[in-house]
Amino acid sequence: MVFSETGSLRPHEKESFLYTSSSDKTLSCVDCSQEFAFTASEQQFYADRQFSEPRRCPSCRASRKASRGDSGGASSGGGYSSGGGGGYDRGPREMFSATCSSCGREAQVPFRPSGAKPVYCSDCFKTQRSAY
Repeated sequence: MVFSETGSLRPHEKESFLYTSSSDKTLSCVDCSQEFAFTASEQQFYADRQFSEPRRCPSCRASRKASRGDSGGASSGGGYSSGGGGGYDRGPREMFSATCSSCGREAQVPFRPSGAKPVYCSDCFKTQRSAY
């Protein structure tokens, strides 16, 4: 914490200073009305990141997060999954018919062919891909 030349807190530090409490607070959950502890360390964590106080108890927060399908926050890269699939259900993908540029058979592709580039059926695509 740095004081300005006048001896007062800088504007961006005032809010953080207000939350620097050495005691726990008791808050009431907006969903279940259960009281829960907002510890001094949690208060500091929230203040450092300029978060507002939690309005839900930990169990209601977890339930809400699970119902939304969240897999994490900023600490996990925004919930991005490197396991494929993107971490959400997108439904069936629209497929388009095209004629394979290599063998002439009909092919189903997940994009609208523009005619500017060749389109291959699955078998010819695998052959083309393995050639590189």
